[in-house]
Amino acid sequence: MSRILIIEDEQSIAELERDYLEINGHEVDIENSGDKGLQRAISTDYDLIILDLMLPKVDGFEICRRIRSEKDIPILMVSAKKEDIDKIRGLGLGADDYIIKPFSPGELVARVKAHLARYERLMGKRETKNDEVRIRGLMIDKTARRVFVNDKEVIFTTKEFDLLTFLAMNPNRVFSKDQLFDHLWGMDSMGEIATVTVHIRKLREKIEQDPSNPQYIETIWGAGYRFRI
Repeated sequence: MSRILIIEDEQSIAELERDYLEINGHEVDIENSGDKGLQRAISTDYDLIILDLMLPKVDGFEICRRIRSEKDIPILMVSAKKEDIDKIRGLGLGADDYIIKPFSPGELVARVKAHLARYERLMGKRETKNDEVRIRGLMIDKTARRVFVNDKEVIFTTKEFDLLTFLAMNPNRVFSKDQLFDHLWGMDSMGEIATVTVHIRKLREKIEQDPSNPQYIETIWGAGYRFRI
């Protein structure tokens, strides 16, 4: 259920909007003054805000500006003022829509549904954004398993990528060769500890500007390796 805040000084209009929105499955709160509406909009989690332009105490323009500086949710600005300058100003301050009074409750409900659906799609895209690790000029895309050094893609084998990612995800920690071998190859894996040294050398050749003087993967003599940030 979507939660909506109506900031409207005309109580009868606010109640009519509320009734239609509640019939369509939304939870609705009302505030009649600009200052209280702003305070509630900032302090409470809402999915969408319906904001009248002409309000006592604080006008809709200022409320829109303040909300947009704090939250990224749909704001529908409503007003009896038809001048383009007001519409342009409202949209410029971050309003997602501008509805001119009088309007039908059905139109308001339709616009609310459209903006909520659009917002949900945008949030879904953000949630599926690739998981990335960025350290100075190095970018590791864990989702796509790609590595970029100073914006240029560098190709890694599976074990090289896994080793680099493990070190980068645990910065400033020293890992012995035994620990790295056990983590990447497993206790029961066929191989030798020396393979860790070989893979570290290959990583340095691919990500370090000067492999002999590494800035990312340091050797801690007598202890192991550390990824420095």
